[in-house]
Amino acid sequence: MASFMILSGVSGSGKTTAIRVFEDLGYFCVDNLPPNLIPTFIELCADSQKTISRVALVMDVREGVFLEFAPKAIKDLKKRDLDFQILFLESSDEVLLRRYQETRRQHPLSGGGSILGGIKREREMLRPIKELTDQIIDTSTFNIHQLREILIDMYGKSVPRKLILNLLSFGFKHGFPQDADIVMDVRFLPNPHYVEELKGMTGLDKEVAEFVRNQNDTGMFIEKLVDILCFLIPMYEKEGKSYLTVALGCTGGVHRSIALVEELAER
Repeated sequence: MASFMILSGVSGSGKTTAIRVFEDLGYFCVDNLPPNLIPTFIELCADSQKTISRVALVMDVREGVFLEFAPKAIKDLKKRDLDFQILFLESSDEVLLRRYQETRRQHPLSGGGSILGGIKREREMLRPIKELTDQIIDTSTFNIHQLREILIDMYGKSVPRKLILNLLSFGFKHGFPQDADIVMDVRFLPNPHYVEELKGMTGLDKEVAEFVRNQNDTGMFIEKLVDILCFLIPMYEKEGKSYLTVALGCTGGVHRSIALVEELAER
């Protein structure tokens, strides 16, 4: 049976950031599923337990008329033998007001009037859900990066997460790869293209690889690149980055860049 998380909270408290964190952690996320459909949804997840192991449901004032059914649905879920919890995001009126003023967003319950009035109405509407909550996080003093770190620390420890490292070779004469995060120019090395017996080969050929590897500066370059990547990768993982593309480029993308990408992959 899948584990279930209901995410609720006041508008502007960071629910959008939170649901993206849960998506990154491998949760199957559903935004504003009507509460009376939750039992049916649970049965569907049970039938698909091989592919759906974690579920996060967002429940807030956007439910509209269906919100009144939420407390009963939550109580029914608590009676069942489920791995189930509710997370509620909170923030002070002053901080919520400032966030809405800074972003110029309209509060969903302001009706074009007072933002503060909308905040107070929302708190009253969500009070029954908040009273049933297992975990409350006050995001008043957090930015989105801090909130992300807290959620990953709380809910991501049991989830295996690895950054996917993509090593890419390219030729500058063909243009930069659009998906590259880090670009290294290896045109400072002698070009095998000007060695007659290597011209028709590629960096995948042993002769070209040895030619590039045996250059005076190649070893030092690879060592320093490996060193910087070993430093950066944990930083990117901590930030929540899922993919990192490192691109090595030479003139045509045929000899040096390919040989060095293969060498880097082995390291």
